[in-house]
Order: sequence, then structure tokens, then C-alpha cells
Amino acid sequence: MARLALIVKAQKKPKYSTRIVRRCWKCGRKHGYMRKFDMCRICVRELASNGEIPGLKKSSW
Repeated sequence: MARLALIVKAQKKPKYSTRIVRRCWKCGRKHGYMRKFDMCRICVRELASNGEIPGLKKSSW
């Protein structure tokens, strides 16, 4: 979990557009972010394993 102060800071409009920080809406993580799902890779994997993301299935062999 990210600190609340960092999450709030990332929500503010940056001075320059290149400084935007995209964070996972579920846990607040900024690394491993997937724009398509608006989540980090860890949360995508959890939801895919539970079958909560339509059209996405976690592979296992």
C-alpha cells in the first residue's frame, strides 16, 4: 500500500504534463502499472485469478 500523502499528491494536477503519476486505483502502487486496466500488475493478477475481469483469464499449466 502506498502512503496516503503520495496518493493525494499524485491526484493533483502537475505543473507539467510529463510529471503525471499514474497509480493503481486499488492499492496505490505506481510501478508495474497497466493503463488498459488502470491497475498494477499484482491487482490485475489477483482479479484475473478470481475471474472478476471479463474476458481475461490467468493461464496456468
